[in-house]
Amino acid sequence: MASGVWLRKLAWNLPWLVRYPFWRANEFIGRLRDGSGAGHLVFVVANHFEPSYNEEPNAAGGFGIELSADQQLRRLEDWYTKARAIGEAVRDHDGTPFRHTNFYPIEQYDRTLVNRLAEMQKEGFGEVEIHLHHGVDAPDTADTLRRTLLEGRDVLAGEHKCLSRGEHDATPQYAFVHGNFALGNSKGGRCCGVDSELQILADTGCYADLTMPSAPDRSQVPRINALYQCGRPLSEPRPHRSGPSLRCGAPPSLPMIFDGPLTIDWHGRRDGLPFPRIDNGAVTARYPADAARLGRWRGARIGVIGRPDWVFIKLYCHGFFDYDQDATIGKAMRVFLQEMLEFAERTGEFRVHFACAREAFNIVIAAVDGHAGNPHDYRDYRLRQIMQTP
Repeated sequence: MASGVWLRKLAWNLPWLVRYPFWRANEFIGRLRDGSGAGHLVFVVANHFEPSYNEEPNAAGGFGIELSADQQLRRLEDWYTKARAIGEAVRDHDGTPFRHTNFYPIEQYDRTLVNRLAEMQKEGFGEVEIHLHHGVDAPDTADTLRRTLLEGRDVLAGEHKCLSRGEHDATPQYAFVHGNFALGNSKGGRCCGVDSELQILADTGCYADLTMPSAPDRSQVPRINALYQCGRPLSEPRPHRSGPSLRCGAPPSLPMIFDGPLTIDWHGRRDGLPFPRIDNGAVTARYPADAARLGRWRGARIGVIGRPDWVFIKLYCHGFFDYDQDATIGKAMRVFLQEMLEFAERTGEFRVHFACAREAFNIVIAAVDGHAGNPHDYRDYRLRQIMQTP
């Protein structure tokens, strides 16, 4: 049974694994061409923000049982305290506080919780974006998905003043993370069911998807370590399985795919022998952020072609898993961030810029438009928070 599961996972991951050596070779050539790499690191944490999720097993051995509204609020208040503490203690080279982007599951909408999230956003400790689990019990439909996204978007924007808008467009815009990673119906009908999902995201105001990477999950696509646009029609399943990298002078079609690092970690050992593991940018208690991982994330060199000195590191976590919170927003994360900033200051190799998803997107588009210099100058380049606009 165990061998069968292992073989299935290997089959799911072969498309990107066989391309990995070629990506590594291209990365090496790019390093020789462009020099040592990033002068600026744009550092983003996409938090799959699920206060209702209970990670403790129930009597039947299952997970995911929703907690009561009171329990969720208590967890959120605790998170708010931790977010404020680390944000006040750790600031980047521009003075911007460290914070997560909170992708809230709109299918679990609770007015009181989102009010508190909006207050946290107003303080500067985490902007709210859209997270969605759907098609879990049975495949979803395109009409239902479109209605769910529009209703969730409009409530977050209209009632709570979350999400963002362009200067000349009143339509709310949002970043997206797919629950269960099944973006574009990439799990064979499970946890989605809508082949045209990326088209519906585009139609409803999604400017960037931050779901990938998802390895070793079945939903992982062959395209890795890139900021890119979908290379297939958005009406097809998995249109993000290929596509051209974003580059200076070539405005992308949206939503862009904002990939995080996906590399191989060779530091593990089993029975005294090297035992590789996948580093997919997930921050957990079992795999916390450290200097070695930072080196791999920097080495992925995710950015806009033609602007190699701006490197984007998009990590992800499930912030409400209690056992992971020290690694995601507690002491362990604080120590890592402070050591990263101290290393950057001491060596002068790079400068760190903490960014939410919206700010990172704006910086990407500024690079595409040919801008250079300090990425901090472009945090509001294209989209601004609704709560900060007239």
